[in-house]
Amino acid sequence: MLVREAMGGPVDTCSADTTISQVAKRMTEQDHGAMPVTQNGRLIGIITERDILRSVGLGENSALMKVKYLMTPDPDYLEPDVSIEDAADWMLAAGYRHLPVVEDDEILGILSVKDVLWALTGGIVGAGAWSRNDDKG
Repeated sequence: MLVREAMGGPVDTCSADTTISQVAKRMTEQDHGAMPVTQNGRLIGIITERDILRSVGLGENSALMKVKYLMTPDPDYLEPDVSIEDAADWMLAAGYRHLPVVEDDEILGILSVKDVLWALTGGIVGAGAWSRNDDKG
């Protein structure tokens, strides 16, 4: 299986000047764990739930704090025709939970660890299976 077949998409993006509270609200509403940061349609960073949690833990004012101060700039990304096994190896080795999927400078989606697990297991958990939308965790 290829990354393009397993990734989540379409993907919402934000600008570097979006506040942490705004991006957290959007990520919560969309049940996403990360959001690409763009400028003129190009990927310039990624903000993750861990980044947001870290800022809250440090007492930052999320209504004033801008994404640009917490995002990972110039993030690594996957191309859509990479095998899911290679993507899993890279994500594990680098400690990534979310990676943007980019082709010709266009953000196609995000591959999450959860997407990788679904792809590698066929969505089968224990003795039964459920649809991807049944699991919100």
